[in-house]
Amino acid sequence: MGVIKNMIRNWLEIDEPDSLRIQIEQLTNFEGQAFINDIWYRGDAAEISQLYEQIERDNRNKHFWASSPTSNSNIRKIHTGLPSMIVDSLADISTDDLSNIEVKDRQEEWNEIDNEIKLRDLANEAAKTVLTEGDGAFKVSIDTDISDNPIVEFYEGSRVDFEYERGRINAIIFKTKKIINKKDYVLKERYSKDGITFSLEDKDGKELDIREFPTLAKYKDVENPNKFIMAVPFMIYKSKKFKGRGKSIFDGKIDNFDAFDEVWSQWMLALRKGQLKEYIPDSLLPKNPETGEILRRNDFDVSFIMTESDMSEDAHNKIQTTQGNIQHEALLSTYITSLDQCLTGLISPSTLGIDTKKLENAEAQREKEKTTLYRRNQIVDKLNTVLEDLIEVIFKTKDTMNKKDINDVDVTITFGGYANPSFEAQVETVGKASTSSIMSIEAQVEELWGDTKDEKWKQEEVKRIKEERGIVSMDEPAVAEDIELIEEQEALEESENNNQEEK
Repeated sequence: MGVIKNMIRNWLEIDEPDSLRIQIEQLTNFEGQAFINDIWYRGDAAEISQLYEQIERDNRNKHFWASSPTSNSNIRKIHTGLPSMIVDSLADISTDDLSNIEVKDRQEEWNEIDNEIKLRDLANEAAKTVLTEGDGAFKVSIDTDISDNPIVEFYEGSRVDFEYERGRINAIIFKTKKIINKKDYVLKERYSKDGITFSLEDKDGKELDIREFPTLAKYKDVENPNKFIMAVPFMIYKSKKFKGRGKSIFDGKIDNFDAFDEVWSQWMLALRKGQLKEYIPDSLLPKNPETGEILRRNDFDVSFIMTESDMSEDAHNKIQTTQGNIQHEALLSTYITSLDQCLTGLISPSTLGIDTKKLENAEAQREKEKTTLYRRNQIVDKLNTVLEDLIEVIFKTKDTMNKKDINDVDVTITFGGYANPSFEAQVETVGKASTSSIMSIEAQVEELWGDTKDEKWKQEEVKRIKEERGIVSMDEPAVAEDIELIEEQEALEESENNNQEEK
């Protein structure tokens, strides 16, 4: 069949298309992109301007922050601070509801450790960093000069590398900048199941002998007899651009942030240029009463503009006042559209405290609040898993310090709800469902209490409600037990009959 197709193709003179080759130049690596995201999160207009002036010198498609005004023209570039507000709000509504951490059989030990590491504050900072840069990792270390408990630190993604084997992380490398004899070096700590190894590199990435640096003598390789990694990676989303790394919520949004800053800057520029202007003949200009010198005008408020006095016979020199026409409706529409592009898929305007009345109706805003709930649930789910793993690593490290056998710990982390209806409203809703017999008692208890109560308490509550309603749970008799009872009864009757016959 293939021969026939080739014959037909040759007879019709059909040429095979050449393979399409596309080459795309990637402007930044993961560390570079993380640095750009950090600058946007910090929100300093001067830093953003310097950043884009350097990275877009040869880029024709320049951002607003990379553009330069013509000579003798002053344009004030204003940063709104929106990126940091988004990150801080998402992190706060996720970690502030971390209500309780229970460690079965080791609660007192955990309370002592938590008093030192402040896990809730650490989780909040970690969430902000991961949302900004894309990923990071918790490092658990031992330093008895500082504390008898394990020390927990969080390293942002730009200071962390991951080593993978068959799709799983088998080592985490923590990078710390060191300045020795006024030269920059990078200390790398490789955490794996086998232990911790240290290496040193110069600014060009060349590995050096760490033993040649006396100031780093304390960094000696450590073997882990219990074979576990004393570190926990943290990433909420996975990046398609950088394989094996996390994805920042700024990915795909930086151009929108740049445009939003441009819109706001143009609006403020329009307001400044549209200020009230007075055209005053030079004969009527304000003068210094002592020297007679004309007072210099203020470039900011542009309070007046000098004109030549009319010296004709019938002239009337007078002050004329004008004001520019500011297109408020057009500017507001552009502002709202740009803001909507920045927030779409990330967070609701009402979560940031933005006045929703001038954006959309209340029903539309309630629907958009679901975006915040969706993002928060993703963050909370990842935090729950990561913090459980972290607490387990902390206790394994503590047991290793004390030369004890390591065991898995039972950790329960409870997060409260966000934007949930009031307890009275929930009782009313569940009560109506119970009256209509459309919800089981188990479902009612779960809906009413959720994560605020543990499973044992909820089971006892279900049992109590059933007892009050006169509902008795009985075990179904097994068929085999019924057969045995019948056989025993028949044997008993037969024995009684035999005894009567003998008598």
